[in-house]
Amino acid sequence: MTLVTYAQGVRMGFINNAKAEVATKTAAEAYAAGRQVLTFKIIEANVSHRSTGVMSGVGEQIEAIEAQGWMLSNMAAAEGKALGGERTALVCLFRRRG
Repeated sequence: MTLVTYAQGVRMGFINNAKAEVATKTAAEAYAAGRQVLTFKIIEANVSHRSTGVMSGVGEQIEAIEAQGWMLSNMAAAEGKALGGERTALVCLFRRRG
């Protein structure tokens, strides 16, 4: 069992906010350029494939993109392992709202 300290919670909050800011910027630029489809990869690093629960930062990134005039249309997930641990990558397809 891993204990999450206050400092770790602040760090993850900072990282998730930074990821949401990147999503916002990318979505706004694509919308301004007149794109009709936006494909965005979201990587969630704090997961275990054996547990059910909140995917930290994922909802925030989806909301950030949708706030720029996009709507989540499709999503696919893949799991893998890296030096830093398990990762889940979500490939999200957004369509421009009419």
